Amino acid sequence: MASPPQIPEADEKSPESKDLLASQTASSLCPSSRSGSVWTTAPRSNWEIYRKPIAVVSVGSAVLLLGIVLTALAYALQLPAEQEKGFRLSGPAFLSVGLMLLVCGLVWVPIVKKKQKQRQKSVFFQSLKAFFLNR
Repeated sequence: MASPPQIPEADEKSPESKDLLASQTASSLCPSSRSGSVWTTAPRSNWEIYRKPIAVVSVGSAVLLLGIVLTALAYALQLPAEQEKGFRLSGPAFLSVGLMLLVCGLVWVPIVKKKQKQRQKSVFFQSLKAFFLNR
């Protein structure tokens, strides 16, 4: 029977493994931290920044309009009892979901703008810090 490979003691480890352990930083251990992503990303276009809020506002508007149409049809048309009940229940449901998505998208836009300003300020202060520390 072969014996299992032995793990070298702390003082027997190779210098490469010591360098690897010492070089790990908080951003490499925690990939979702802000420090790594803020400084390494390239500038993005406005479409890339506002694409998701625009999509949420668009879908919310469409669903809200569908809710308005269904609610108007439920009260304007003389339908059988089963169909009328379906229209009267689905119209306000689409209205509320559409309004919720529309408001969420409209609130998201100023949040993204504020985040972009903070990101620009942090990049500016990082460059100032690098300028003064590298003198």
